[in-house]
Amino acid sequence: MNTEFLTITQDPSHDEDVLSRAAEVIRRGGLVAIPTETVYGLAGSALLPDSAAKIYAAKGRPADNPLIVHVSKPEEAERVAYTNPQFYKLAERFMPGPLTVILKKRDCIPDTVTAGGDTVAVRCPSHPIARRLIELSGHPLAAPSANRSGSPSPTTAAHVREDLDGEIDMIVDAGPCSIGLESTVIRLDGESCTILRPGAVTPAMLEEVVPHAAVSGAVVKPALANGVKPESPGMKYRHYAPRAELILVDAPTDRLAEFVRENEGERVGVMIPDEYAGLFPGLTILPTGPAGDWKEYSRRFFSLLREADDAGLNRIYAVLPPPEGDSLALYNRIIRAAGCRILTENGFKTI
Repeated sequence: MNTEFLTITQDPSHDEDVLSRAAEVIRRGGLVAIPTETVYGLAGSALLPDSAAKIYAAKGRPADNPLIVHVSKPEEAERVAYTNPQFYKLAERFMPGPLTVILKKRDCIPDTVTAGGDTVAVRCPSHPIARRLIELSGHPLAAPSANRSGSPSPTTAAHVREDLDGEIDMIVDAGPCSIGLESTVIRLDGESCTILRPGAVTPAMLEEVVPHAAVSGAVVKPALANGVKPESPGMKYRHYAPRAELILVDAPTDRLAEFVRENEGERVGVMIPDEYAGLFPGLTILPTGPAGDWKEYSRRFFSLLREADDAGLNRIYAVLPPPEGDSLALYNRIIRAAGCRILTENGFKTI
């Protein structure tokens, strides 16, 4: 397949033409990689069973891993799911934006989209290109991350091209994503909710709207066992992994420096805040931004993993972030990228 690569230029007439062409691809059952505020998504019609099947095939994604359905406005969730007052209470605060809510699906959504389940994950992205494409196509979009399954999610169109060139119809380039990690996914539990996948909408933010936002044990523990159907993308399989071995060290930065110096070898990199780069002379530095700026680290994370692979590194060291607050989503992604193995003073442990 010849993948068409088109760029958004901020010229209204040009960009509208690009999106009209992309919308036609969607309507005829094709696949288009599109920008969102979180990561680039691989979009196909959520109403056409064959589109979902093509998404799974292009990504090499297991068919029991459900897809998220994107709508251009929160009220359009009514078209694909049975909503409730709690959904709209959350939508008023967080949509458009990086929040996905799991709802009972309507019959128009094929089982291929929901991995055979009776619920559907719905989100309204804030990126204007994604929303305009949904409007022009007239279809809600099933759109997981636009990468090969298991590899780091793409935050630029170039990342998509690396993984899926020749596998999909079109890539729309609108520059880098602003958040860099996938959306928060929640299940409604009466007036409260449970976070199944953390993202930029944190538990504290949700609790400004709902009485309580619990965090699923699957967020901070190993992936689900075989035979257990995931409620949300990102719960079951190892994800986000670079080709290089990612070693998470549960220790302060100065202790990490000592450990890496003791065990350094060729083609070793360190994912570290800017201020500490000088502690690792001779190694490849993968800068995460200012110390304690977890949002910036999150924005850079997937790109840093890809940079490590582009540099031919065979090992990456990083300090384990805390599983809370602004770093909860990063913790969730980084432990899965490392295969849920953590290096401590006493050796490796699996969480």
